[in-house]
Amino acid sequence: MGFREITLELSTDYTDEAARDAIAKQLGIREFTWQIQGKSLDARKKNNIHWLTRAGVLSDELVGGEPFVYPVLEIPWKKRTTRVLVVGSGPAGFFAALVLQKAGFQTLLIERGSKVDRRSDSIQAFESTGTFDPINNYAFGEGGAGTFSDGKLTSRTKRVAAEKQFILSSYIRAGAPREIQYLAHPHLGTDYLRRIVKGLRKEFEALGGQMQFETLLTDLTIQNGKVIAAVTSKGEIPVDEVVIAPGHSAHETYRMLIQNQVQFQSKNFAIGCRVEHPQEFINKAQWGRDSLPGVKAAEYRLTAKGDGYLPVYTFCMCPGGMVVPAAAYATANIVNGMSRYKRSGNFANAACVAGINLETLLKKPVEPLEALDWLGDLEHRFYEYAKGYRAPFATIDGFIQQQAPSRTVDTSYPLGLTPAPLWDLLPQAVSRSIAQGLTVFNRKLKGFDSGIILGLESKTSSPIQALREKDRCCRGFSNLYLAGEGSGWAGGIISSGVDGIRSAMAIVQKAS
Repeated sequence: MGFREITLELSTDYTDEAARDAIAKQLGIREFTWQIQGKSLDARKKNNIHWLTRAGVLSDELVGGEPFVYPVLEIPWKKRTTRVLVVGSGPAGFFAALVLQKAGFQTLLIERGSKVDRRSDSIQAFESTGTFDPINNYAFGEGGAGTFSDGKLTSRTKRVAAEKQFILSSYIRAGAPREIQYLAHPHLGTDYLRRIVKGLRKEFEALGGQMQFETLLTDLTIQNGKVIAAVTSKGEIPVDEVVIAPGHSAHETYRMLIQNQVQFQSKNFAIGCRVEHPQEFINKAQWGRDSLPGVKAAEYRLTAKGDGYLPVYTFCMCPGGMVVPAAAYATANIVNGMSRYKRSGNFANAACVAGINLETLLKKPVEPLEALDWLGDLEHRFYEYAKGYRAPFATIDGFIQQQAPSRTVDTSYPLGLTPAPLWDLLPQAVSRSIAQGLTVFNRKLKGFDSGIILGLESKTSSPIQALREKDRCCRGFSNLYLAGEGSGWAGGIISSGVDGIRSAMAIVQKAS
């Protein structure tokens, strides 16, 4: 039996039968099996938008060729007595714990928030009443911040094929659609993710792993550069190895680690706002029509960099999604984006942020604790302006011209909007650069300035980064690992998961 990989141009609403006919015609064969190996939307010409699809074909009518095999993460198993504590149930923490349990360690995963169903109830109550829950919100709880997001599964990290496939196959076993293995820009949506994190938990526990919710890490007991116990809100836990994956919002965890001599450095990150438009506007701008059969909703990625300005770009675009109140603490007001799998909402939103170096912005050296204070103060400034969780907003055209809005607008944001001079709430260099960037975006997508810009978007990445050795341990420690977005070395579901896996594999290798 022979194998061929071919590329097909298929209509956006193609059927399996149409794809099969295209394969038969291109290869001149009749009997075969086939599988999609890659799929991306080609929308460069609005009059010829189609799927570019790579198909792997097996047939007795073909000669030669080797079938495609997904890379496999090799996890050596043996029964071990080593006690490993993993802190945080986001992608970094969970996949670190899953690998460690598969390798035979005694693994306990603790999470400051609740299981996903209780977390969902708390978020719904927050959006209905404005009553903030410090334990369960868009930042904290089972699955981490990614559980309530667009669920993008893309990554710019290179050479991660085996780890990425481990993550994707785990998601598929837990209920994700198989398309996440081959789509160029796969996503799950929050509705899938809420089901998936429960499936992942069941797999981990079936392997003998333990999960403990509503358990906050408050301190570490350290002797000679080694963590011997973790102090939590539910008591002390003796440990042999510790992986901490707190996410980038857990500022009190950062402070506790710094107090315990864990070394960090300030790093570049980005801040700005969210922009929002009717989804039909984005569809028409990108496709030349209000909708496209076989495609959920149009996306965009925009960048701008002018002389004398900070780089500005869109980030975490949520087609057919909603803007959500993503505060991690009661006196902060920030926004983020979320969508469901079908991306069928009436609005599109994206972060519109400027990349900053805090030392350059403030014209002085900035220690890690100062970076946390600066960001916390900015988030509190928006809370004080709104006197709560209504999102400060302006029209995009008004932001560019520094004119406050004089009318009400439609939005997906559940807690309401309040007109605001956003350009004054943001640092001057940031607002000036975003205004210039929005002008550029309007040239790239005509009518972009008809949308709105709202809130503070401050969670693109951590403002600080842990110093790690080649063996991935935190500098000065022999058994403490900091992973995922909270380490400052990763961003997004896939790269955070990969970072957690690699920390776990470092522990496996050390124990071999």
